Amino acid sequence: MRTEDKLAPVMERQTTRRGRPPRMTRTRRWLFGSVAAVYLAIVVGVLTTSWLVQLDWQLMLFKPYKQWPEVHAFLDYFVVLGQRGPTALAVLAWLGWCAWRRRTLHPLMVLGVSLLLLNLSVGAAKLGMGRMGPHYATEIGSNEMWLGGDIFPSGHTANAVVTWGILAYLASTPRARRIASVISAIVALGVGLTTVYLGTHWISDVFLGWTAGLLVLLALPWFEPLMARAEAFLMTAWDRLRSRGLEPAPSPLAARVSIIQRPVPAQGGGTPQPLPEMAAVGAAARPDGWPHHPARPHTARHERTPVSPAGQRRPPHTERGSAARTRSAGSSG
Repeated sequence: MRTEDKLAPVMERQTTRRGRPPRMTRTRRWLFGSVAAVYLAIVVGVLTTSWLVQLDWQLMLFKPYKQWPEVHAFLDYFVVLGQRGPTALAVLAWLGWCAWRRRTLHPLMVLGVSLLLLNLSVGAAKLGMGRMGPHYATEIGSNEMWLGGDIFPSGHTANAVVTWGILAYLASTPRARRIASVISAIVALGVGLTTVYLGTHWISDVFLGWTAGLLVLLALPWFEPLMARAEAFLMTAWDRLRSRGLEPAPSPLAARVSIIQRPVPAQGGGTPQPLPEMAAVGAAARPDGWPHHPARPHTARHERTPVSPAGQRRPPHTERGSAARTRSAGSSG
C-alpha cells in the first residue's frame, strides 16, 4: 500500500474533526514571522542593556511580594499551572481520553511534538545566554547575562502558553477554540506575572517566555504531515498485532497429523510410485472405531475356512511305531 493511501484515512479524520486540513496558512505564517521578530527584539534589548533592563530592575527593587503579601500563599499554588510536570500530566490525561474517544493518536502526537519543541528551543536559549535571576543579581543595572544562569526565557511562562494552548489548538469547534484560547491566555498571563511577583524572574524573561511559547504553537502545522505519517505507521502496526491475536490457534491434534509420501517400487521394475500413508498420531487421523477393530461380517462355523496349524507337525513316537510293526508282523505269520 502506498504512503498516500495510508495517510488518507488519517487526514480525513483530522479534516472532519477540525473542519479544515491542518496546514500552515498565510495568516499563521505572518503571525509566526511577527512573533519571531518580537523574540529577536527582546533578546537584543536585553543584550544591549536597553530600557527593558531598566524596567527589570525597577520591578525587582519594587518587590511586589512585599507590597501585597496577602496573595502570596495563593500565588504560590497558582504558579504550579506553569510547571512542566504537573501540567503535562493533567493535559496528558485529558488528551488521552480524547484520543480514545475519537480513535486517533493525533492529540497525543501534538502534545509530544509541542513539548519536544519547547524543551529544545527554550532549553537551548536558557543555557546559551546564561542569565542570572533577580535573587542572584550581582550588579544593579546590569543585564546579568553570561553568568551561568538559566532563567531567560521564563520556562514557567513558555510552558503555560504551550501546554494550555494545545487545548485550543485541538478544539473540535470554533466556539470551543475561542473559549480555550481565552482561558489559556489568562492562565499564561497570570503565571508569567506571578513569577515576577515572587521575584523568580525578570519581566523581560516573561516577555521572552510568552513569545517562545507562541512560536511553538504557531509552528505546529509544519509538523502535521510528520505526525500523520507517524500515526498511520502506529495504527497499521497496531492493526497487525490485533489481527495476529484474533487468528484461531491451530488444533494440537490436527497439527500432529502429517501425510508421508513414500516411494514404493513398481511391480516388475519401473518408476517407483508414491504411496500416500497417513501418520496417525492424533485422534483425527485414526480409523473409525478406534481403539477397537472395525466391525466385520459374522459367519457361521461351517462356513469358516479351516486353518491349518502353522509349523512342523510333531514326529510320531518311536515306541508306538515299534509296537505297530510287531503286531503287523505277527498277524502276517
